[in-house]
Amino acid sequence: MARIFTQAEATQLGLPGRKSMEILSGKKGTHSVTLRLVEIPVATAGSPARQPHSHSGFEECIFVLSGSGVTVADSGEYQLKAGDTLWIPAGEKHYTRSSGDAPLQLLCFFPVGDVASATSEPISASVPPARL
Repeated sequence: MARIFTQAEATQLGLPGRKSMEILSGKKGTHSVTLRLVEIPVATAGSPARQPHSHSGFEECIFVLSGSGVTVADSGEYQLKAGDTLWIPAGEKHYTRSSGDAPLQLLCFFPVGDVASATSEPISASVPPARL
């Protein structure tokens, strides 16, 4: 049966260096998809550098809703702007940062219901452990 998922129902993830809300996932009843809305703030002097993470066994597809940024991955650096889609293969280390004067807003799609169990992300000592 089809279902509408509202932003108000999304789970706040508390990931380092970004605001991340999980809209759809196995915990909400999907079998093979997770959808996250991510906002990466404009970098300021003294803000901690983002660290790479990877997803073992599944890909990530990132759609840029607004802003501009750069994804740094094992395979290179990718400039992003609104309307772009970036595909990250399984296991490739990557991180994304905002490069404009406004936050970077992304929709991140994963072809699994449980992203956290196969994601490796370093956690900063100043940030409490978070669910990936």
